[in-house]
Amino acid sequence: MDRRTFIRNAGLAGTGVAAASALATPAIAQSMPKITWRCTSSFPKALDTIYGAAETMADFVKGATDGNFEIQVFAAGEIVPGLQAADAASAGTVEIAHTASYYYWGKDPTYALATAIPFGLNYRQQNAWFYYGEGNTLINEFYATQGLYGLPCGNTGAQMGGWFRKEINTLEDLKGLKMRIGGMGGKIIEKLGVVPQQIAGGDIYPALEKGTIDASEWVGPYDDQKLGFNKVAQYYYYPGWWEGGPVLHALFNKAKWEELPKSYQMILDAACRAANADMMASYDYKNPQALRQLVADGAQLRPFSQEILEACYNASMETYNEINASNAVFKKIYDNQLAFKKDAYLWAQISEYTFDTFMMIQQRAGKL
Repeated sequence: MDRRTFIRNAGLAGTGVAAASALATPAIAQSMPKITWRCTSSFPKALDTIYGAAETMADFVKGATDGNFEIQVFAAGEIVPGLQAADAASAGTVEIAHTASYYYWGKDPTYALATAIPFGLNYRQQNAWFYYGEGNTLINEFYATQGLYGLPCGNTGAQMGGWFRKEINTLEDLKGLKMRIGGMGGKIIEKLGVVPQQIAGGDIYPALEKGTIDASEWVGPYDDQKLGFNKVAQYYYYPGWWEGGPVLHALFNKAKWEELPKSYQMILDAACRAANADMMASYDYKNPQALRQLVADGAQLRPFSQEILEACYNASMETYNEINASNAVFKKIYDNQLAFKKDAYLWAQISEYTFDTFMMIQQRAGKL
């Protein structure tokens, strides 16, 4: 073969490679486009576990897309205040809000059903209802009316009942008490004479310290210790009956979500599930150590009395009846969740409750 023929043939071969690359590149670029989104959190960075769930989600997405889909996470106040996160996502100011849906229950009580309602579902029941029941479908039917699409992205498990500056022994002790309490719990406890306050996490400590409020609930031992509540309130009550298994959500701007390639939607779904499981595991590891230290530092553990719990339960049922009578969307989701809860506890009392109760008896007897 002479030199001219070789060069001509090589040129044709090179043209074929280039053509193949030209055909392949757009397909790859189309399925894995370069995207940068912003996520505003309702939580400060100091709360590494609850704030960290959004970062966990973002890290999984970045890794699974070879860095093509990057989500920048911003703490409460860096873009908008923590309690305006969902509004920012709905308006398109950001693409994602990582928040507790029940913060917005004042706009519509249906928001609360996506996070937790008093005497509602625990962590495992929430996952079962959202992933295998009708939870995700029903909640997203509602979110769609708000310009949002949501995926569970974290859970703290059953929370504590909060920090009080004085002992609460009777229903009379609740009357006139100013308490920071999130979600629908405030509406319930208001029926018992408490004055509920909605305050973002970073503002609770100074309010307690100055006496602007008399009590506050937040999450549990690990986060509560980080915020130092034991330094300004002595009595630590349990259980947090208004938050048996509160779900945090990644709330996406609905239009932006629908623009994503299907592969990115699937990756986001998987990343949110991973963050959901990771947060609960993290709290289960950290809370026992934190509780032990809080008690060593002088916190006084107190259970809510049966009288108070019964009164709160009755007030909750009364409230749900009132809302059901005027809000058909709330009623539809509430009834579905309630039916699931009845079956869930039928099983739990045979399995988890029996096993855990026996093991707790061994622990108290010093046999563990």
